[in-house]
Amino acid sequence: MSYLVPSEFATKMVDAGESKLTMATRDALIRAYMAGAILALAAVFAVTVTAQTGYPILGAMLFPVGFCILYLMGFDLLTGVFVLTPLAWFDKRPGVTLSGILRHWGVVFVGNFLGALTVALLMAIVFTYGFSTDGGKIGEMISHIGEDRTLGYKEYGAAGMLTIFIRGVLCNWMVSLGVVGAMISTTVGGKVIAMWMPIMLFFAMGFEHSVVNMFLFPFGLIMGADFSIMDYMIWNELPVVLGNLIGGLTLTGLTLYTTHVKTAPKRAFP
Repeated sequence: MSYLVPSEFATKMVDAGESKLTMATRDALIRAYMAGAILALAAVFAVTVTAQTGYPILGAMLFPVGFCILYLMGFDLLTGVFVLTPLAWFDKRPGVTLSGILRHWGVVFVGNFLGALTVALLMAIVFTYGFSTDGGKIGEMISHIGEDRTLGYKEYGAAGMLTIFIRGVLCNWMVSLGVVGAMISTTVGGKVIAMWMPIMLFFAMGFEHSVVNMFLFPFGLIMGADFSIMDYMIWNELPVVLGNLIGGLTLTGLTLYTTHVKTAPKRAFP
């Protein structure tokens, strides 16, 4: 059958985490770069669809195409490695260390950011005809997203920080289910369907994804949006990264690992 039962795909999650930690730095960086770039293009696509149709739900329904492409190509997002790599440490795989996990996270973060930043620059050139005009309707929409998701949170102080953190937690709960979805089927169609559902949900609900934001905010800054780099880092990227880590690892990684790999003994009938 094309469907793998939870005990099978949960073990694949641990194997995948171990495999990523033994990967050469060059390969990890290239895969992360391409993942960030493809997800950034998907974000542009979703905003474009929303602008053209006036229906944000259509953009959310189509955004997962980028996620599916990058995972079918074997590329890596920071939100995915947050979930998979610690499982290899919890499973006591040989040679897996916390320092190695942190190092891998750093490499993937840099790769994702550089890929997203590249697309931000390229799309700014496209929208402005080489910076000779304004960015048009779509460029303006993306710039306002950056303002709303930095200054909008900053306006509420601690309550805004809590809100963005929780949105980051909820985001990677869904996104990490999409990562796992790529493992629960042996067919391309099965993988795509399993990935599509939770990714559409996170985008439609307006949750905060650290890698998508690596595109949205640099693009806004390039286009002259009214917020600073420090606004972006403090009032978006850093709390979102932390929320993504906690949400994906606790609500997806550890729950599946605990109940399907380290399953508790069954109760005996009296």
